[in-house]
Amino acid sequence: MSNGKVTMTAIEQATLDSVARHRDIYVASGGCEGHIRDFSAIGGHAFTTTLLLETIGRRSGERRIAPLIYGTVHGEVLIVASKGGVDVHPGWYCNLAAMDEATIQIGTQAFHATWREPEGDERERLWAFMAAVYPPYTDYRRATERRIPLICFRPGAAVEVLKG
Repeated sequence: MSNGKVTMTAIEQATLDSVARHRDIYVASGGCEGHIRDFSAIGGHAFTTTLLLETIGRRSGERRIAPLIYGTVHGEVLIVASKGGVDVHPGWYCNLAAMDEATIQIGTQAFHATWREPEGDERERLWAFMAAVYPPYTDYRRATERRIPLICFRPGAAVEVLKG
């Protein structure tokens, strides 16, 4: 019988710590640092672009900032809600699903953005594009039965960069 306590492996904790450090550096530098990451040690590319996504917790009402890999196609910014291929959506995706728009920061520029989830053939084309941006997405897709969401942002008005 479960005691309701969630336990985490050392690798999972190290990953969370690394993501938190990346986010903190990106935010503290105003985007001057953290936009480009080297993911070659884990199967990605040495020059991988990341953004910051700000959402509001759907239950807590608290502001959340997540650093995420992105690509751009036809004026839209794409991200993948992979959570490393586990069988549950990332919290940021669940929070985003409750919002009409969000704030994204790319390097030293931030924007309000509307979002959508592509479907059908467009989704498959964009999935292939994002798998080229970050090859481990292919393994993540194989690792889960859930349909990993793709998000397309349409940046709008510029806003101040995100603060910690």
